[in-house]
Amino acid sequence: MSTANQLETPSLRGLTVIRPRQGLLDLDLRALWNYRELLAFLVWRELKVRYAQAALGAGWAILQPLFAVAIFTAVFSYFARVPSDGFPYPVFAFSAMLPWMYFAEAARKSTVGLMGDAQLVSKIYFPRLLIPFANVLAPVADFLITLCVLLLMMLWYGIYPSWNILLLPVLLILTIGLALSIGLWLGPVNVRFHDIAHTVPFLFQVWMYATPIAYPLSLVPERWKLLYSMNPMVGIIEAFRWSILGTGSLNVTALCISAGITIVALAGGLIFFCKAERTFADII
Repeated sequence: MSTANQLETPSLRGLTVIRPRQGLLDLDLRALWNYRELLAFLVWRELKVRYAQAALGAGWAILQPLFAVAIFTAVFSYFARVPSDGFPYPVFAFSAMLPWMYFAEAARKSTVGLMGDAQLVSKIYFPRLLIPFANVLAPVADFLITLCVLLLMMLWYGIYPSWNILLLPVLLILTIGLALSIGLWLGPVNVRFHDIAHTVPFLFQVWMYATPIAYPLSLVPERWKLLYSMNPMVGIIEAFRWSILGTGSLNVTALCISAGITIVALAGGLIFFCKAERTFADII
C-alpha cells in the first residue's frame, strides 16, 4: 500500500461499532464483561444511595428482618400456635426471611431500575442489561449482613451450622437468577406502563404468604404439595432452611422445580429484555 493510501485509510483502533441485534438469540452477553467496571460502579452507586444520609446506615439491613421476625413470632407462634419443625420459632422464621427479603428487594429494584436511570438510558450508550444486573447484585450486601445476624441468633439458641451450609452460595445464585428474571420481564413493561411499579409491592405481599416463611411446608396437604411447589420460592426457601439449620432432608423435587422455572424464566427474560431494549430511549 502506498503512503498516500495509508494516509487516506482511517485508523480503526479504538473504534466502537454499535449495530442492531441480529436474530432472536443475539443477546451480546459478552458486553456485560466488557463493561464490568461500569457494572461495579453501578453496584457501588446503589449501595451509596441506599445508605446516604441514613442515621442507621447498614443497620436497616438488620432491623427490617428483626422486626418482621418479631411480628411473625407474636402472631404465628404465640397466637396461632403454628409449628416450627422443632426449632425455636424466631430462628425458623428468620432462616426463611433471609432469602425472601433479598429476593423481594432485588426483584423490586430491578423492575423499577430502568425508570430510575431514565436520564442515563436516554443519553448515552451502554448495555442496558447492566441496570437490572446491578440492582440484583447490590442487595447481596444486605443479605450477607443479615446472614451474620442469623448465625449469631442460632448460636444464642445453641444451634450450630452443619456442612449443609456449603450449599448456601448455590442457593444464593439461584435466588439472584430468579430475582433477575422478574426484573428482565417486568422492567421493560414498567418503562411502558408505569403503574407496574405500584403493583409489584402488593404482589410480593401476597406472594410472601403463599410461600412457607411463617409456616412449615409440612402444613400443606400432601396432595397439594406438588402444585404448591410450582411457586419457585418454595424450593428455595426449603433448601435455605435445610442448608442453614442443618437438619431434616433436602426437598429435591421442590428445589429442582424452582431451578427449572428460574432457568426458563431467566432465558426468556433475557430474550424479551434485549428485544425491548431498542425502544427504551424513545419511550422513557
